[in-house]
Amino acid sequence: MITVNSIVEAVGAALNAEFGDGCTVYAEEIKQGFETPCFFISCINPSDRQLLGNANRHVLAARYYRENRFCIQYFPRDENNGRRESYGAAERLFECLEEITADDDIVRGTDMNFEYTDGILSFFVSYNFFAYKTREPTLMEKLSRDVSKKR
Repeated sequence: MITVNSIVEAVGAALNAEFGDGCTVYAEEIKQGFETPCFFISCINPSDRQLLGNANRHVLAARYYRENRFCIQYFPRDENNGRRESYGAAERLFECLEEITADDDIVRGTDMNFEYTDGILSFFVSYNFFAYKTREPTLMEKLSRDVSKKR
């Protein structure tokens, strides 16, 4: 099943494939001491909603809709030319994050946009999908029958 961590790993792999080894990708928070250019990946406000079908029917598999909004921050190498460098990176992010492979499933990125504030590019993308949680049915422990032939 696809998880937030598997999406983070898939986004990191897509960024490494597009930007190469010259750009570090962080998934954990670093307070200071990072080298530019680099990316920070974070999931913001994920949600999980159960989709209800016929309430009278016993359901063995519940269907959920998972919404995962991600913010990928880009810290440019050149502070003097940071806006231009960040806009170029944003154009590449639109392409490389459109489809990622997480847990052997292709997930499509939607609602992509970006903003450039205080020398940092913040690129937003959503990876939403349907998930199924299966439940084991409750089985009877023992069944006995008493059969006799009527005459």
